[in-house]
Amino acid sequence: MGQIIAVTSGKGGTGKTTVCAGIASCLAAEGKRVLCIDADVGLRNLDISLGMSQEAAIPFSSVMSGEYSLEDAAEHPQISNLFLLTAPLTVAPEELDLTEFSTMLQTVRARYDFCLIDAPAGLGAGFQLATKFADEAIIVCTADPASLRDASRITDLLQTQGLVQIRMVVNRVSTRLFRKLGATIDDMMDEVGLPLLGIVPEDLQVTLAAAQGTALVLQTQQGAAIACLHIARRLADKKVPLMRVK
Repeated sequence: MGQIIAVTSGKGGTGKTTVCAGIASCLAAEGKRVLCIDADVGLRNLDISLGMSQEAAIPFSSVMSGEYSLEDAAEHPQISNLFLLTAPLTVAPEELDLTEFSTMLQTVRARYDFCLIDAPAGLGAGFQLATKFADEAIIVCTADPASLRDASRITDLLQTQGLVQIRMVVNRVSTRLFRKLGATIDDMMDEVGLPLLGIVPEDLQVTLAAAQGTALVLQTQQGAAIACLHIARRLADKKVPLMRVK
């Protein structure tokens, strides 16, 4: 059975969507069959980070309702085994049926190795939808104290929901910033209370890839792209050392 992973953060601006897209792309490049679901209803951007903004992606709500099937999910034009269901634009998160979403995910588990759900920031109905049926959660945060506080709060909520497998990714890591803050990755782990899945360095190629309409892993084989590859391999139960950020 495939693994359902919710990628979330306590606040916006952590780079959660780009991390989600980077990990998904790398899992597919490693030979896994991967489905991405953009659960940020009304503010969808996952297609841009995947390099699929020109593809005719259908909303996951249309699969839930039976209007379309999973076989209609948009396939990445350059990365084999990578598929996308986008978020609906005209349906409020509160209007989406949790039972139908759960039923859809059961089918997803049977047909994909991994499903990464890009959750909206915050704690509303969209967050509940994205995390309620997940097998695992990845919380993306930065060194920003507000980001760490919100990540800790998200962790508490997920644990209350009964989710056991929760790990954190520290994004936009800059050694210069860490020195000025007097902070370490260990400090962040202690504050959030989670094990570390990976670190992703600050990398201008992330923005450039999105601007050029291409997936990060097709843009470069360094920096954030390599970090996402290491994270993807850990999710696939491979032993990979943590990336050193210079």
